[in-house]
Amino acid sequence: MSADAATTPLTPKESAGTTAARAKRRRGGAPLRGLLPLVLGLVLWQVLAPAQSPYFPAPSEWGRALLPLVKDGSLLTAIGWSFLTFVLGLLLATVVGAAIGALIGANRTVDRALGPTLESLRVLPAAALVPLATLVLGYSMQMKLLVVVLPATWPILLSVRTARRSLSPVLMDMSRTLGLGRGERVRKILIPALTPSMLLGIRIAAPLALIITLLVEIVTRINGLGGLLGFAQASFLTAQVYGLLVIAGALGFLVNWAVTHAEHAVSMRMTGGAAD
Repeated sequence: MSADAATTPLTPKESAGTTAARAKRRRGGAPLRGLLPLVLGLVLWQVLAPAQSPYFPAPSEWGRALLPLVKDGSLLTAIGWSFLTFVLGLLLATVVGAAIGALIGANRTVDRALGPTLESLRVLPAAALVPLATLVLGYSMQMKLLVVVLPATWPILLSVRTARRSLSPVLMDMSRTLGLGRGERVRKILIPALTPSMLLGIRIAAPLALIITLLVEIVTRINGLGGLLGFAQASFLTAQVYGLLVIAGALGFLVNWAVTHAEHAVSMRMTGGAAD
């Protein structure tokens, strides 16, 4: 490379591209750097763990305890069931939360009419739903989805409601004056205006949906990663409990990473690459 080429200043477009690339590299490396204290803690635990400890087995024993579950395929099957419940629950919560949030955000009369009922449901603990859900639906996928969807709906509903309320009525009136039909108003105004808030709600709801999925499986002992955890706890398989907790934590980490990156990708697409 010549000296002139090396000292030629970058154009604004090239500078923005370089900055974006550096930011992307920083975002990509941040999760791995965040795992370093956890890895160091596990190494320290392995070194200091008492021999044959019934309550604090070494991490190497966790792996050995999981081997039977890996060999017979039950671990992979359980992860698949939990992930399926989580994905379906989050999708249903997104549809329900976005629809109701947009409705009550657009109409204060509806908001006042439904507000007390929605608030009473919002503060209801997820665990309190399990007895009624199992009584009505049995130990089924439908029961798990019901218990997951109700709590996961609220972050999305509240975010979309707030965004819809803040949308200027003048903008909607202008769209009608310009002759935009209902479908065009939804596609060109409502969806772009509400999507960022909906994505924020999904980012909050996703880990909540995963936690509740595992909680329901632990309580009911039905198929899933939580079901394996509940069985291991009841059988006093301490090392297996630790190993399954690590897998649950890794699943939560991956879910959070995927949702965060999806939110960023959609924001970049909507803003033409101007998002941070």
